[in-house]
Amino acid sequence: MDKREQAAFLIEAMPYIKKYFNKILVVKYGGNAMVDEELKSSVMRDLVVLNLLGIKVVLVHGGGPDISATISKMGMESKFINGLRYTDEETAKVVRMVLAGNTNKTLADLICRHGGKAIGICGQDGHLLKCVKQDDELGFVGKIVEVNTQVLTDLLGLGYVPVVSTVGYDDEGNIYNINADTAAASIAGALQAESLILMSDIRGLLEDKNDPDSLIKKVYVSDIPALVKQGIISGGMIPKIDCCKDAIRRGVKKVFITDGRVSHSILIEILSDEGSGTMFV
Repeated sequence: MDKREQAAFLIEAMPYIKKYFNKILVVKYGGNAMVDEELKSSVMRDLVVLNLLGIKVVLVHGGGPDISATISKMGMESKFINGLRYTDEETAKVVRMVLAGNTNKTLADLICRHGGKAIGICGQDGHLLKCVKQDDELGFVGKIVEVNTQVLTDLLGLGYVPVVSTVGYDDEGNIYNINADTAAASIAGALQAESLILMSDIRGLLEDKNDPDSLIKKVYVSDIPALVKQGIISGGMIPKIDCCKDAIRRGVKKVFITDGRVSHSILIEILSDEGSGTMFV
């Protein structure tokens, strides 16, 4: 991009910067962008840019591959039921150790090294994410029943990017493993965020799953049942789309599914006319 193109992008971005100024943006971070070190650095830099533009960013992350690798190294076995990790008490401790430890602090440190301000927390800190069991068969997989937004608004008010690992609590002291999409939707709704971005390893919702150029750029929540009936929304996309729908119904104005494998996809989605993924309203 030459100087003229950079200037043109800034002019195009100006109304979006104005729209998002002092508003809350929740980003769910995962997929290949979390594994590839170059992409990881790029995403964290983009979040710093948004923060410097006056947008209040909350980063929510999972870390399934890191958890699986650690469990394997410890001689334990990963067990999945309908795509969700079965989590007994010992597995829950490993989940907390990995997500709230190495993964969380690495991301917070990276934001700081790119010139931002970040503090890493998990859902147990400040009793942020209160849970009950989602299903007894899954063990300590958490369904969020309460979000303590004060923890996040205090950090945002001081100019920090809260980096939230999806580990929850209950009043009995149990540890819960929470799906990152679900946690991000609950947090965005509780904060009445302007937008929620779900980073994924796909471009967005495709009319034909075998054709990456068949991207559907805009979906109304009322259209979702028909899209499910047509088979356009199916399989693993159903729970992700349910999170989009849940966030909108909780008061989030827009939800985006965007391709985390594309550099600067967040900036393109938020600060340009065209966007890069699917927008739910």
